[in-house]
Amino acid sequence: MKPMVEEIRRQLMQDSEEKYRDFNASLVPGDNIHMLGIRVPKLRETAKTLAKENGRQYIEEITVYEQRQDIYHEELLLHGMVIGYLKCNMEERMRFLDEFVPQINNWAVCDSSCMTYKFMKKDQELWYHYLEKFFHSDREYEIRFGIVSLLDHFITEEFIDRVLDKLADIRHEGYYVKMAIAWAVSVCYVKFPKQTWELLVGDVLDDFTHQKSIQKIRESYRVSKEEKEKVLGLKRSSTACRK
Repeated sequence: MKPMVEEIRRQLMQDSEEKYRDFNASLVPGDNIHMLGIRVPKLRETAKTLAKENGRQYIEEITVYEQRQDIYHEELLLHGMVIGYLKCNMEERMRFLDEFVPQINNWAVCDSSCMTYKFMKKDQELWYHYLEKFFHSDREYEIRFGIVSLLDHFITEEFIDRVLDKLADIRHEGYYVKMAIAWAVSVCYVKFPKQTWELLVGDVLDDFTHQKSIQKIRESYRVSKEEKEKVLGLKRSSTACRK
């Protein structure tokens, strides 16, 4: 009997688009990323169907393929999404995440998966503490996973102070970690400008992340022109950034 992964792979190949694959490949850098070219909404449809019918079997099988490094970008995305849509208890979901997160190899898999994990909003205290271990990792995408999960599910009245403290504490030179922090800071500013202002004036972010945070705030349609001018005043000079 052939593995389910092979049947799903054939379906994915039928849904692939060459032009979209070429376009998407230009946005997701990486030497070992093999793409089929499938749009995210289509993948979500497939993930929801799998989660309802035989999600656990797919997760178990695709994990073996990942360990052999015999996998397409879209299959890794599908793995992450199925975890989010599957009906299971907390212990089982944590086990699935423990196996999946170390396999993340690009920002697109990270961010699309995190967006799917709305279950984190139901028991925030528990999931906030679960994410802690990823902030202590030395792996770029594990840390980004933690940051984007905070961004998607924890920028609330109850958690804003803890989120800002966490963003200020993270130290890692990975580009995709720094960009995730800047993105998170900008969303924090949109929702909680007073508290986020204190982070920015506290001078705790490295130069690159600080400047990118300001850039993203100023690019937001949800920030007024006056606020954008105010934030621009916090931009560090090029001389200061070189020190």
